[in-house]
Amino acid sequence: MQVVIANSAAEVAILGAKYCVEALTKKPNCVLGLATGSTPVALYETLIDLHRQQQLSFKQCTTFNLDEYIGIVSTHPQSYRYFMQAHLFDHIDIDQRQTYIPDGMGEPQQAALDYEQRIKQLGGIDLQILGVGRNGHIGFNEPSSSLVSRTRIKTLAAPTIEDNKRFFKDGEFQPTLAITMGIGTILEAKKILLLATGKSKAEAVKNLVEGPLSASCPASALQMHQNTIVIIDTEAAADLEHTAYYHQVATETEQLDNNND
Repeated sequence: MQVVIANSAAEVAILGAKYCVEALTKKPNCVLGLATGSTPVALYETLIDLHRQQQLSFKQCTTFNLDEYIGIVSTHPQSYRYFMQAHLFDHIDIDQRQTYIPDGMGEPQQAALDYEQRIKQLGGIDLQILGVGRNGHIGFNEPSSSLVSRTRIKTLAAPTIEDNKRFFKDGEFQPTLAITMGIGTILEAKKILLLATGKSKAEAVKNLVEGPLSASCPASALQMHQNTIVIIDTEAAADLEHTAYYHQVATETEQLDNNND
């Protein structure tokens, strides 16, 4: 696991975008795993800007989102299909038929199986983008999730429901179930890029990077992945013990990259 500590949330997005550009440049028909949430929005805005500058094309790529609520239609403002259309897909040259998000209105068990199978049929995910919840969840894999789990139905934890409550109107139905890629599914991605910003994520970042491997912090499973990059701002890095070492590694990695250019 490589840990990169950026100076700001804006820099996190810029650094994250570089890995996306690299993936699309090396393999224009790559398979991207995408995430929703506030942190990826800045990343997507950066990618949209690069596309508008004609520096980046998504024409050949395929995308799979991590998760979707069960029980709300894709046109609902809080559905993740709606989110992705608004924050990325409607602003780039991607083939909309190649953007996959779990079907939250179908038979959920079959939808989960179909989603898992579709990922395998397309050769797996080349670059998986992740955020992390305050309780350490990735996707909707809440604490106690199996570290080898596959795409499935998941009950949302109370802190996750509370965090997302602000997005729903008073009295409006708020889903408590979702379809999510499993941790085992996520770990099969060839490269993983996790982005986190802000003080509220500091404890989760500490646990995922330096804590024990545990289902209590699902994101800690990323310690078992040989090609994971964690990009965080200084606030999200506040609880880490080995920041000096992470800065040293980042500096030396940059020097090696420059020497190879």
